[in-house]
Amino acid sequence: MLFRNTIRRFGVTGLVLAGALGLVCSVQAQQAPSAANPYDENVALEYSQSARGRTVGDYSFVDEEGAKVRLADLAGKPVLVSMIYTSCHHICPMTTKNLAIAVAAAREVFGDDSFHVLTVGFDFANDTPDAMRNFRRQQAVQAGNWYFLSGDQEAIDGLARDVGFIYFPSPRGFDHLNQVTILDRNGVVYEQVYGMKFELPWLVEPLKQLIFNRPESVGRPIASLVDRVRLFCTVYDPASGRYEFDKSLFIQIAIGFLIVLSVAVYLFREFRKSRRKT
Repeated sequence: MLFRNTIRRFGVTGLVLAGALGLVCSVQAQQAPSAANPYDENVALEYSQSARGRTVGDYSFVDEEGAKVRLADLAGKPVLVSMIYTSCHHICPMTTKNLAIAVAAAREVFGDDSFHVLTVGFDFANDTPDAMRNFRRQQAVQAGNWYFLSGDQEAIDGLARDVGFIYFPSPRGFDHLNQVTILDRNGVVYEQVYGMKFELPWLVEPLKQLIFNRPESVGRPIASLVDRVRLFCTVYDPASGRYEFDKSLFIQIAIGFLIVLSVAVYLFREFRKSRRKT
């Protein structure tokens, strides 16, 4: 049965529960913080949540083919940001593969050109364009509008700070949250999604809010109506694990209209009968 996911906007408490399934990229992160390992997942989560509403700077990166990518060039559409490091052998690859599944499902709903995806290598010394290209190939990511980016320390540190992403070196690589940051069309942090694998509505519902509330529809009644219909009628079917357009709303409206019409006709006839008797 189709249902509407109406409580997407998690508070910090809800996100702690959601993120508890897959927050860190190594076993070391499960240990108590120490001088050698200062990572604390609760602090990292609070820091991540504090980024909501923050505007991300216009940093420059290089994609896996060596082309320059500026974040400002992606303005106008929502952007998903996932920060990984290519020498991670399990969690980062699995996170990227699961994100690819979610992205494919979301684009079935919104279209291939509806949003961008950035996978950014934060180990700037090692996550070169060649390493990012190999990482993309190993995860079999072929989707368009998905960039695997390398950057210098200034760009990586700036982006990590703006999206609320903390990482620390550890004996097993790096400790960090498994986090996908959703930016709105103006580059503002709109939502955070946590976990190596997450429920599809956690990603799609905020994207739906952004994509179906287009600024170009403001002042245009027909376009605005179409956006509102798509917003409310695009719903998640847990049985199939996919989003579908729910036509039952139109059926309910039609039934309601017929009921109102029937009552109006009945009252009109009764009124006419009473007039004749008098």
